[in-house]
Amino acid sequence: MNRTIAVAPVRKSVRVSAVPARAFEVFTARFGRWWPPSHSIGSSPQKDVQIEPRVGGRWFERGEDGSECDWGKVLVWEPPDRVILGWQLNSEFKYDPSVTTEVEVRFIADGANATRVELEHRHLERLGEKGHDLRKGIDSPEGWGKLLELYAAAVAA
Repeated sequence: MNRTIAVAPVRKSVRVSAVPARAFEVFTARFGRWWPPSHSIGSSPQKDVQIEPRVGGRWFERGEDGSECDWGKVLVWEPPDRVILGWQLNSEFKYDPSVTTEVEVRFIADGANATRVELEHRHLERLGEKGHDLRKGIDSPEGWGKLLELYAAAVAA
């Protein structure tokens, strides 16, 4: 008998003082400027994190020694409205190309010069029982909520 694992998605949002195009640009093109080095998975200290601006593009970090470590790939690229990133990290935050969860980020105009940024990290059940472990990490105080706070500060800067 097959048992289906259900893991609720993690949903977070933040309001930033910028039009959607700028909010999208800071999230994607400037990802490495706001992503904290404490959230590195590489063997060398993190120098940058990049998202290649196209479907199929890489999502990866570059170490100070020039090494690169994949995190996933771009599944949907629709500036300035949304991006969907394939997260290929397992519950131990190690790259695993055999599993892909999804991080969808939507940029919704919210007034003349503001954007509501909605993030959903879903399909965690693709990790089986380990999906619950990953959810605990990304929904923790240092998870997506904190990361969106750092992103919002970068938009305001």
